[in-house]
Amino acid sequence: MSAVPTVMRRDDAALRVFDTEQGRLPVVFQHGLGGDANQVAQNFPDSPSRRRLTVECRAQGGSGAGSKRPFSIAMFADDVLAAADAAGLDRFIAGGISMGAAIALRLAAYHPDRVLGLVLVRPAWAFAAAPQNMCPYTEVADLIRRRPLAEARDAFASSATSARFRSEAPDNLASLLGFFQRENADVFAEVMQAIANDGPGVTRAQAASFVIPTLIIGSGIDLVHPLATARELAETIPNAVFAEVTPKATDKDRHFAEIRAAIGGFLDRNFNNQDQS
Repeated sequence: MSAVPTVMRRDDAALRVFDTEQGRLPVVFQHGLGGDANQVAQNFPDSPSRRRLTVECRAQGGSGAGSKRPFSIAMFADDVLAAADAAGLDRFIAGGISMGAAIALRLAAYHPDRVLGLVLVRPAWAFAAAPQNMCPYTEVADLIRRRPLAEARDAFASSATSARFRSEAPDNLASLLGFFQRENADVFAEVMQAIANDGPGVTRAQAASFVIPTLIIGSGIDLVHPLATARELAETIPNAVFAEVTPKATDKDRHFAEIRAAIGGFLDRNFNNQDQS
């Protein structure tokens, strides 16, 4: 299924919104930090029975940055909720990858009347802000903001962080190095620094009170999205289903196929007979 993007204005930011428009089961599914709707399409099992809405967050994908600061997970969650409102989605499954998972977690905690279920793929945050695993993003952001891009990239590529990631999480390293090549690297550095130092703003007690079907997907060989973080969320949210998939660093095609299969099976088992759109 394909979706033609539309533009939604929030403050002075023009945000691209992708909506498949058809399907009885509404799912709001968000990309990770620096990602876009294409990343979502790799991970989400689009189907004629599911209506998927994705917002490309500020300064990511084809969306503008706007002038409102600071960037935050709460800001992005508010943008997503506004897009759901504009699309007429009263209740929906909330899901996402990494930063998108943090956005979904926040929506479930602060708008429980809107969220039917939760899908958290490779979460980078549990309950604390600025987790240690997000420090490489602040390191990259600081270099971009202080040095010319080529010099900044070389400095990071020769850093101790880069050496560790090269041996332990090469897929993460490829993503981090890619940030130096973005056309909007300067403003995206602001986003990285703000989001890496932020969190979903959800307490363990809030998550422990969830009464919605929840799927949490984790994988190994990933220093940014620790398997322990996914397990912590799965152990906290009542009756959450946990799935461990093949690491992206091992086999990308299998990784994405297993994620799509896990999400599709979860949605079919829990929402096959619901019509909430």
